[in-house]
Amino acid sequence: MIRRLIVALVKVALRIYFERIEVTGLERVPLNTPVIFVMNHPNALVDPVFLLCLTPRRVSFLAKAPLFHMPFIGYLVKKMDSLPVYRQQDEGSDTRKNQETFIAARKLLARGGTIGICPEGVSHDAPGLKPIKTGAARISLAAVSTGEVSNLQILPAGLYYTSKTRFRSSALLYFGNPIKVEPVQLEPGGNPPRDAVRELSNKIEKALRAVILDAQHEEELLTTARAERIFSSASDESDDSLEDELRLQQRFIKAYSILQKQQPERLRKLEIRMIRFEEELEQAGVDTERLSPPSSTGSVFFTILKRSILFLLMLGPAVLGTIAHYPAYKLGGFLATRFSSDSEDVISTVKIISAMLLFPLTWLVLAVVAYFSVAPSFRWLATIATLVVVPICGYVAIVFFEQLDRSIAGVRVLMFFLVKRRFFVRLLAERKAIRNEIISLGKETPTASE
Repeated sequence: MIRRLIVALVKVALRIYFERIEVTGLERVPLNTPVIFVMNHPNALVDPVFLLCLTPRRVSFLAKAPLFHMPFIGYLVKKMDSLPVYRQQDEGSDTRKNQETFIAARKLLARGGTIGICPEGVSHDAPGLKPIKTGAARISLAAVSTGEVSNLQILPAGLYYTSKTRFRSSALLYFGNPIKVEPVQLEPGGNPPRDAVRELSNKIEKALRAVILDAQHEEELLTTARAERIFSSASDESDDSLEDELRLQQRFIKAYSILQKQQPERLRKLEIRMIRFEEELEQAGVDTERLSPPSSTGSVFFTILKRSILFLLMLGPAVLGTIAHYPAYKLGGFLATRFSSDSEDVISTVKIISAMLLFPLTWLVLAVVAYFSVAPSFRWLATIATLVVVPICGYVAIVFFEQLDRSIAGVRVLMFFLVKRRFFVRLLAERKAIRNEIISLGKETPTASE
């Protein structure tokens, strides 16, 4: 019961924090056999939450032991049926206890359960996949080789964030192809042989790299993201999924590494050209995605008129929602900055946990104020109304400011088109030229698509 309540609350928090969440490959998730989910770990405690809320299985997690002793988080971790992992880098940790964890994991799998593991062993801000630990391979091989578990599969789950620290960004949970675990001859002590562990770990690593954005350097990631923005905004397909975006960036990254070796000067010129193009857009106050000629001035003004009427209807609830939630929102941002220690992979976790605590606290405080602010005969009515209306107004405020931002951007593009038409047309031509150059480079590096 408590687990279901926690999952429901966290699911709501996810849907509020991320404007867009996509799940791809759910058909690859076995529904009745034991599974070990392995996933990348770029965003601290937010990462396992995606598996917890969006997977059609009850997932238990292997989590670092210190989490079990943290206030509030420790309670949540225990209620999620997590198993502690004792790491050498954790102060006071006894790694010998991991043997007990591995035994408990095998028993859970033997009952047909599932386990979630982040084999990198640590959350990080690196642009790609860190070297993975061997725990997932050792648990898997031992489980099937002792005969305790049959039909065990390892399923890679990749997480892709468009901007993991930004409120109302997007995220993709991408399930790859499962890996069938075959039994091996165990060593006298009951452990799987090192060669078999290493071979399976390599398979896991390869499978994970196929479902994530795996860049080697930050510069490579920035250039790839810039190329994807320009390329996608110039495409006729405006409703690409996050999976399409991820696959496109994966191709760019493969091409980038090849071009660095084969045509470094041409790649450098393209990078400079893309940077200059985005700088000109920034100076004009226009986003790359918004750079498109209006279909007609009349249709644009009609759209603006419809949105203006909608904004007037939403204005009252949006103002109330903003005023009510602003203190908690600012405090959450402060706590995220204060406790993240400049680590981007922790910021979203702190923000979401803060929101789950501070926003309900805000609703309770306002409900108490409402209770004592009205006549005795209306107190409970006012309390219930506050607990219903204030959260709804908070969500209306989010939608209001998102739509307002998009409308302002649309008006800005329209004014830019009307006032500086020649400059606008030149930018459109430059974007098309950059896109053609990206296509040309892609055709000249056929191995990039392998």
